[in-house]
Amino acid sequence: MEWICKEYGKADSLYYQALEDVAPKAHELKIKVHCVGLNFPDLLVIQGKDQYRPVLPFSPCGEMSGEVVAMGEEVAGFNIGDRVFAGGMVWGCSKSEVCVAQQNVYKVPGGMPMREAAVLPCVFGTAIHCLKDRAQLKAGETVAILGAAGGVGAATIQVAKMMGAKVIACASTQQKRDFCLQNGADIVLDYTNCDLKQELKRLTDGKGVDVICDPVGSQYSEPALRAIAYDGRYMVLGFTAGQIARIPLNLPLLKNCQIIGVFWSTFGRKFPAKNRRNIQQILDWYEEGNIKIHVDAAFEFSDLPQAFAALEARIIKGKIILEVRKGSN
Repeated sequence: MEWICKEYGKADSLYYQALEDVAPKAHELKIKVHCVGLNFPDLLVIQGKDQYRPVLPFSPCGEMSGEVVAMGEEVAGFNIGDRVFAGGMVWGCSKSEVCVAQQNVYKVPGGMPMREAAVLPCVFGTAIHCLKDRAQLKAGETVAILGAAGGVGAATIQVAKMMGAKVIACASTQQKRDFCLQNGADIVLDYTNCDLKQELKRLTDGKGVDVICDPVGSQYSEPALRAIAYDGRYMVLGFTAGQIARIPLNLPLLKNCQIIGVFWSTFGRKFPAKNRRNIQQILDWYEEGNIKIHVDAAFEFSDLPQAFAALEARIIKGKIILEVRKGSN
């Protein structure tokens, strides 16, 4: 079976239909899908609001885990039966079987459940690319994360801590803030119900925040930027609140700060070797027991519209999956 978007629109307009069998190309692996990871950009893609507008019809979602069932003749380093995960494709994964280019496929560590592997690539790939490659975070610096209980936010907390930073996690409810503390944050803040600039300045003893990670946008971006430290880095990861902020350009001038875009999927395609090293670092940290992957909700494969509704309602802490094959581990 597969989910297909035949016209841009809401999730309830998607089609659930039988899957046509396809053989892998020379550089592809054919994977029997166990779990599919969902991300906020998936909603934008099916609505035609993302930077990427795939040719219709297409299958939504860009990450998954499963088992290798066939390989093209140019594939090396994998075997039939390998447990694998893949990410960075942007769309094409809401299928019971999928063919994926080798550069996007990784072996699942022995102790990692399939449901966790399915949701690792996008959020942890984004987090480490943001902090390591783009922000060039240094140990001892302070990182503030807006929307810190979401998928990217939760991953960014953990990566920032592994890189030696102090983390201020901004989240909208007490339940989400408690989740952030459990995830390793040093301080939590209700950024929807305070003077965000003043609180971030207060929490840094007036210095300001070295690195601000913003996947939210809207009315929160400007006050957060006003709380940035001299020579700070403001990381733009997305706009889950629905609006792109208009930033007065005198602010980066006065702060001597940088506003830096973070677009992981493009980075992965342009620099696959660097991206693979980043993902391997995440896998090493996982196997050492230093990071955890939180799956907050699992939906049956046939319930994709309901899963998208939960994602759009912003009630999920961490990540959400579709279970294509029940009991995946």
